Amino acid sequence: MLNGALLGIEQINAAAAGFSLEPLIVDSGGDPARYYDDCETMLRRDNVRHFIGCYTSAARRQVRPLIEGSDALLWHAARYEGFESSDNVIYVGAAPNHNVIPLARYMLRHIARDVFCVGSNYVWTWETNRVMREIVSGAGGHMIAERLLDLGETAVAHMVQEIVRRKPPVVFNTLVGESSYRFVRALHAAAASAGVTIPILSCSLCEPELRLIGPAASAGCIVSSAYFESVARPENHAFVTRWKRRFGADSDISVDGMSTFVCVMLLARAIRRAGSTEVGAVRRAAANYRYDSPQGPIWVDPDNNHCFLTPRLARSMLDYKFEIFWEADAPERPDPYLANLDLAALGATTEAGSGAMNKRPSYLRVVK
Repeated sequence: MLNGALLGIEQINAAAAGFSLEPLIVDSGGDPARYYDDCETMLRRDNVRHFIGCYTSAARRQVRPLIEGSDALLWHAARYEGFESSDNVIYVGAAPNHNVIPLARYMLRHIARDVFCVGSNYVWTWETNRVMREIVSGAGGHMIAERLLDLGETAVAHMVQEIVRRKPPVVFNTLVGESSYRFVRALHAAAASAGVTIPILSCSLCEPELRLIGPAASAGCIVSSAYFESVARPENHAFVTRWKRRFGADSDISVDGMSTFVCVMLLARAIRRAGSTEVGAVRRAAANYRYDSPQGPIWVDPDNNHCFLTPRLARSMLDYKFEIFWEADAPERPDPYLANLDLAALGATTEAGSGAMNKRPSYLRVVK
């Protein structure tokens, strides 16, 4: 994500846009409590008004009250669990209708209606699994089990043993970081030893992580994302070339790195249109402005500050890349509260029209 931001800043500054961007880089080390302290320092001491960052939802939730209280603006690059909207956050990453819904639809139509869920014990997993449970239940299936680990926990043997013993038709993995890498490797080895095949679904696995897992174990995972390095667009080919020239030919690009690059580009374009860095002016200038990004056309919906994105499904390969096998016909309207979700249509045997998720919400979704 830092590389994506730096690449975007360098590109904007080289373009002589009439202003330059100067990064103030602070590493909170993945510790949510430090995010709060670091954000407060940047607001009070450094008078920062535009923030790009926060990979985890735990980090975002730490800084959001400070950002809102100071009327600053957080450009949030990572895909997240949804069920949030703030005037002081531009959500550039995928909302749940961009990743969870396409993945669940594919699972119901092509794999199974029952699912075994594993994940890290925090808000990303809680909300994502809740949505998956509702979808599966609505389709007549059920969540076989939900097994959670503390963030960073790597003792996965008990989960793997249970999965191999129960032989679920599919596993939905929302583990984060090393917990996920250990789990994928262990399940691959145990399933191969037992002579069973259990597909793994994910909304977060990305190219750099495939290399950390290893070629044999990481291949064959089905992943839902708005971006893969293999997206066939001229804008992406140019982006990948610049990235690898800057960070090395072996540097893998994640959806989060690309999305952070997009954050910088959207911010810079909004500043140029507004003629100001003032938060309100920038926010208004960013709304509905279309940018042809590496992942495809993207623009901010002023109704909820989330972005129109193009959902995609891909399968991980032995060369640490993804082979895309489905993508939406056009960018889909963000629906962070899934107010427009039609549970009955998800399990249907024919694909819904590409505009199905672009309609305005027609009813209130009550979340308990």
